[in-house]
Amino acid sequence: MWWFVSPAIVFGSDALDHLNSIEGKRALIVTDEQMRRLGFVEEVEQHLKEVGKLIEVFDRVEPEPSLENVSSGVDVANRFQPDLLVALGGGSCIDAAKAIWILYERPDLRLKEVSALTELKLRKKARLVAIPTTSGTGSDATWVAVITDKAEGLKLDYITSRELVPDISILDPRFCMKMPRNLTAQTGLDALTHGIEAYVTTWRTDFSDALAMRVVQLVFKYLEKAYTNPDDVEAREKMHNAASMAGLAFSNSHLGIAHSMGHTLGAVYKMTHGLSVALSNLYVMQFNRDVAGEKYAEIARGLGITASSTKEAAAALVSAQKDLMNRLHQPVTLSQSGIDRSRMVLDMKTLIERTNMSACTFVAPRVPSSKELENLYLYALEGREVDF
Repeated sequence: MWWFVSPAIVFGSDALDHLNSIEGKRALIVTDEQMRRLGFVEEVEQHLKEVGKLIEVFDRVEPEPSLENVSSGVDVANRFQPDLLVALGGGSCIDAAKAIWILYERPDLRLKEVSALTELKLRKKARLVAIPTTSGTGSDATWVAVITDKAEGLKLDYITSRELVPDISILDPRFCMKMPRNLTAQTGLDALTHGIEAYVTTWRTDFSDALAMRVVQLVFKYLEKAYTNPDDVEAREKMHNAASMAGLAFSNSHLGIAHSMGHTLGAVYKMTHGLSVALSNLYVMQFNRDVAGEKYAEIARGLGITASSTKEAAAALVSAQKDLMNRLHQPVTLSQSGIDRSRMVLDMKTLIERTNMSACTFVAPRVPSSKELENLYLYALEGREVDF
């Protein structure tokens, strides 16, 4: 038995107006200081106040929300007792809101204990509305929350439950128009990696495949346009939709080694998530080609790439992503991103252990051995073609 889980999605210009029709009396906005500075918090508050809601704001979400950061938000929720949580911001804000929601409704749990097998029994106290302001993570449509354990230097990517899917996702393109170019590039590459990995995971379905393929097509068509011309409304809206669609795709299939490596690189070297997963994916696709080559070739054909063989088409997809990253002025090797070989050699045991612990590793089309993981990291460091 398989499930396809999705929030109610409101999208397009003036989608934010839907806030005026959402039931609830007490709304806690979970966000960060940047959303406050951009005026987005005030805009959301205005809609909620127009229909008589009492409002509290927790605007201290960190770029990589930690267990301690989440705990601070839970304290605010416990004092205010909201019946509506409104997550406003990028993936960090939405993931933090999900984690706050869990502990607000279930104070008997610890986040480290939560997995897909945990029955959370949410929505007895509150519902969750997500308003993404970046076009990449897809957290507004997923049942995953990624939280950092600072003490262990580890990203907890196994906090998963179908109950964590927001009740409503509001995709209003006005919120992504002010993204800086580098953030536009890296969040868009995050969406691309979601689409590609969702298409080849061993848990993929017909439903996830359809979304994943369309995501890849949209990203290749519109990401560079949004990057080079930030005021291109159509490109911004298409990328915003693609990010949420990517979230739906991988939330209903799963991801793979690019995300296992990306989460590890982010925790150990503080790499941004979109860059770490996209860069890893260049080498993971080569590693997977013998078992998932036909799936990569299907993506290539979906992009209009012509090739004489499956192997050639799969290789062309890797080249197409690398070319796109070059045009977006993103590094395509770990050394280009500033990681030193001597440091990586010292960290290798930690990198391998944490990659092996990731929930994404177990559903990859090809599960690497520890030696193969070591090689993947070193090949990605040096930009070598994967030959094992």
